[in-house]
Amino acid sequence: MQDKAHWERVYTEKNADAVSWYQEHAESSLALIHRTGIESSAAIIDVGGGASTLVDDLLQENFCDITVLDLSAASLQVARSRLGPRSDAISHKLVRG
Repeated sequence: MQDKAHWERVYTEKNADAVSWYQEHAESSLALIHRTGIESSAAIIDVGGGASTLVDDLLQENFCDITVLDLSAASLQVARSRLGPRSDAISHKLVRG
């Protein structure tokens, strides 16, 4: 799958904060989640989340049922490394291509 190879290359060759779409905080996504009024126990899946920092903010706000889904194993590893032990609270799913 060409797309998968592309994303693997992006996340192995560049730092996560060196890509054009990097956000220190995913404020728009977080605001939309807040607008739904869901409780912190609600299940949330970040589709295409990869190395996004949305998961960091959700953990900070005590959300506890979070899944990050992505094509790139490398992007998920970036998130796991950044989160450290907090990563154990997250389900990281790899889309098989």
